[in-house]
Amino acid sequence: MHQGEGQHRRVPRYPFSALATVVPPAGTPVGGTVTELSLYGCYLGSGAPLAARTRVVIKIFAADGEYFEADATVIYSHPSLGMGLAFRQVRPEFLTLLRKWLLKATQQDQAESKNPEEPEQDDGGPEETF
Repeated sequence: MHQGEGQHRRVPRYPFSALATVVPPAGTPVGGTVTELSLYGCYLGSGAPLAARTRVVIKIFAADGEYFEADATVIYSHPSLGMGLAFRQVRPEFLTLLRKWLLKATQQDQAESKNPEEPEQDDGGPEETF
């Protein structure tokens, strides 16, 4: 369970998958995979999360070649698992891209909730009665 999951959020978070790099002001950049995304932040799965309150620049790279960048702050950190980040400053062109990604994630989430995975169907073979 992510820290604060039981708390009321300003906006929903959506499942998302993209490679990302977090660059602290000093030290080594940390790579990982964004697994959740919202208008105000994301969760980055990483084996080497940074400490809470660390200010960073996050760069998220989509499979189609687009990338997002924002100033962010590490809100919480799970050792060897990942970290939650809050976006502090997002330039207008990156905000437009973020909204596009969130619209797509919203549509996918709604489609999945309307068509949940159905149980496997019988293969139509003969039934045995005992």
